[in-house]
Amino acid sequence: MSAVSGDPEPDLKALPSIPLGDEGPVFKAPWEAQAFAMTLRLYQAGHFTWAEWAAALSAEIKRAQAQGDPDLGDSYYQHWLRALEHLAAAKGLVSPQSLEGRTEAWRHAHDRTPHGQPIVLSEADKAGL
Repeated sequence: MSAVSGDPEPDLKALPSIPLGDEGPVFKAPWEAQAFAMTLRLYQAGHFTWAEWAAALSAEIKRAQAQGDPDLGDSYYQHWLRALEHLAAAKGLVSPQSLEGRTEAWRHAHDRTPHGQPIVLSEADKAGL
């Protein structure tokens, strides 16, 4: 994978506490892999440097720890997603209002989805975005 931004290939070991297996990152749920992929795509598109990303993720982890997160590893990709949202908003790629609307749409879809079924945004959910 090469970066459009001119940065070298992303150094995953530069990221704090990233869960890595023998072949790369380890994900417990599909949304974690999707958040990871979105981050790489935005990096490759030149929206931020890998150093900026590592700093944003580190800051989010420190913020969560300061608020009492025991940092047991189970919340790592929650921090990842929040860091991505903050960095994307800071770079003007998305508005805070758009992020809030999307979060509410997913909450609504989650609340009406039976356990074990995939969560899908309905047209009504999307209309509120």
